[in-house]
Amino acid sequence: SQISGQTFVLTGTLATMSRDQVKDKIRELGGVVGESVSKNTTAVIAGENPGSKLEKARKLWVKVVDEKEFLNILK
Repeated sequence: SQISGQTFVLTGTLATMSRDQVKDKIRELGGVVGESVSKNTTAVIAGENPGSKLEKARKLWVKVVDEKEFLNILK
């Protein structure tokens, strides 16, 4: 899976899944859920009304994916 061994950080509200569901799914597929963005973060999953994590991701050139892109990664 594209998620195995990768670190994801969530920010904002997702429409189709709760944050806990997303975190469980990432862990199920062998990924890691990070609480804060660092240069080791694979991608930030940005929902509605994202917070400062989105700005930090942009500053560190960390990939940002929206909910739709994330759901495609899960397939």
